[in-house]
Amino acid sequence: MSTRYPFTAVVGMDDLRLSLLLNAVSPAVGGVLVRGEKGTAKSTAVRALAELLPEVPVIAGCRFSCAPEAPDHSCPDGPHEDAPGASRPARMVELPVGASEDRLVGALDIERALAEGVKAFEPGLLAAAHRGILYVDEVNLLSDHLIDHLLDAAAMGASHVEREGVSVRHAARFLLVGTMNPEEGELRPQLLDRFGLTVEVAASRDPEQRVEVVRRRLAFEDDPVDFAARWAGEEAALRDRIVAARALLPQVTLGDAVLLQIAATCAAFEVDGMRADIVMARTATALAAWAGRTGVTSEDVRQAALLALPHRRRRSPFDAPGLDEDKLDETLEQFKGDDEDPEPDGPGDGGPGGGGPDGGGVPPQGEGPAPRDVPAPDDLPAPGGQPAPGPGERAAVQAAEPFRTKVLSVPGLGEGAAGRRSRARTEHGRTTGSTRPRGALTKLHLAATVRAAAPHQRARGRSGPGLVVRRDDLRQATREGREGNLVLFAVDASGSMAARQRMSAVKGAVLSLLLDAYQRRDKVGLVTFRGRDAEVALPPTSSVDAAAARLEELPTGGRTPLSAGLLKAHEVLRVERLRDPSRRPLLVVVTDGRATGGADPVGLAARAARLHAAEGTAAVVVDCESGPVRLGLAGTLARELGGTAVTLDELRADSIAGLVRDVQAAGQTSRRAA
Repeated sequence: MSTRYPFTAVVGMDDLRLSLLLNAVSPAVGGVLVRGEKGTAKSTAVRALAELLPEVPVIAGCRFSCAPEAPDHSCPDGPHEDAPGASRPARMVELPVGASEDRLVGALDIERALAEGVKAFEPGLLAAAHRGILYVDEVNLLSDHLIDHLLDAAAMGASHVEREGVSVRHAARFLLVGTMNPEEGELRPQLLDRFGLTVEVAASRDPEQRVEVVRRRLAFEDDPVDFAARWAGEEAALRDRIVAARALLPQVTLGDAVLLQIAATCAAFEVDGMRADIVMARTATALAAWAGRTGVTSEDVRQAALLALPHRRRRSPFDAPGLDEDKLDETLEQFKGDDEDPEPDGPGDGGPGGGGPDGGGVPPQGEGPAPRDVPAPDDLPAPGGQPAPGPGERAAVQAAEPFRTKVLSVPGLGEGAAGRRSRARTEHGRTTGSTRPRGALTKLHLAATVRAAAPHQRARGRSGPGLVVRRDDLRQATREGREGNLVLFAVDASGSMAARQRMSAVKGAVLSLLLDAYQRRDKVGLVTFRGRDAEVALPPTSSVDAAAARLEELPTGGRTPLSAGLLKAHEVLRVERLRDPSRRPLLVVVTDGRATGGADPVGLAARAARLHAAEGTAAVVVDCESGPVRLGLAGTLARELGGTAVTLDELRADSIAGLVRDVQAAGQTSRRAA
């Protein structure tokens, strides 16, 4: 078994370490979502937490980790009367982004269920994570159908597997920890709300701290066993402190004044529902227990708010999570009770682990390297206090107010990633037919299977009530749903578009289309062209808010190299077809259709457009031409692309009924002409 990097050897990241420790003390807090740039040791810290958790008492031989004192009556391995008890280390189960549904929830042997009438169930990752940690790296890239199962399990504390009338249920209560890079896309609001706490992490800008990170990492890679041994004392002390805080937790009380502060804070930040209030109360209680106190203070409430509310406050999809700390302090001061005890009422020696009279110290240090302090409520900076990156070049023209757009979809039937834009064959959706399974059977078409097996029952010697089913009889259901597409924007930023009012409207339209792409789970990319060339302002990504940020910074002016923009878009799509051939593209060209520069700029643009048409790329041209005299060049470009053209006004959802039909009709017309 490989040696994990010690938790106490992690440098910095105080908010992250504190959040993980609070969940170790009180799993009812509800888990942690860790947001941050790549290479900030998010996964290292999460994986190290598992080594600190106390052992879990289980029933020997139970695949579903039933507790000896309260076994699950519906456990598929039950009943457990008089079953011997045992203990095992707490598990940390990792859910891969590309996992199948059966890998997550478990699999039923449909063939045995039909032929023998037995529930042959193979547990999945939800069963393995019961009473432990379920860790999802890059959780924002998780497929929608897996997110749905996670939501159900997190809400009910159980997993249900249904296959053609055969049902299995088992307990699935786990600490959900996810890490993500916001540049690769945001989470669905429903799953975001299921994480109790959220933490923003970034690499330190302090040279000395960065040196210490590198020094410790290199020492660990040179000799992991020796490095872990040098930190064993600190790990053991921290583990003991977690056990002591868990024991103290039931004795912590929430006074009415503290509850009023929690409720007032949630109301002030207009969070939806009551989950925020409950999570804040649990977090504040865990903070008090971690500090060795039995009373919750205003500072506990403040830290709980900074960890539990940023991802719950009402905001637009393109706004980063955050909290106004001045507003928070004003609210807490306004509702501060007169009877609050400023002094901790925990043990006088600083509580579990020692380290100071306030209970916020660290475990005693042993021989070896001096570790960075283990985080505690009284020695941490305010969560969320990392400085924002410096702003780039800002465009003078701001985007107009976004609006709801009509759906632009790709014609035909795809097989791409699950989403909400174009028709596709998917694992989920309405059943449209059946086929022989290729590989493992995942979605049984019962009627087709029975029809295939029925003619052979006499020859197979059927004598009992069960149906004699062979592997060749099984039929896989084919289903139709919706897929997400790659929406590539090619935006004209030349001088002909630089009129302030027009560019504001153009940015507002593209922002509206980006919002639509966010809601439909698309990947997006952004190509801009101006002056003498075109550039990829944003390579294809799931981070729609990153595209919105690049759009805000878009400068304008210069010539109109339309052909360069189309060729750059063609190159981007060519590379993406190799990387992800099942995700179909939709090209959205935002231009007035003018082309300048070179000997024959219009002819060059037409030839570049025909490259897209030859490959069958679905295309829409958003015509930005304005004024009393219109040349209709955008319409000509749309015909060369084999797509359709719409004006900015027609792009609005209440103005372009039938736009999808127009896109499809244009695509069919171009194919017939070819």
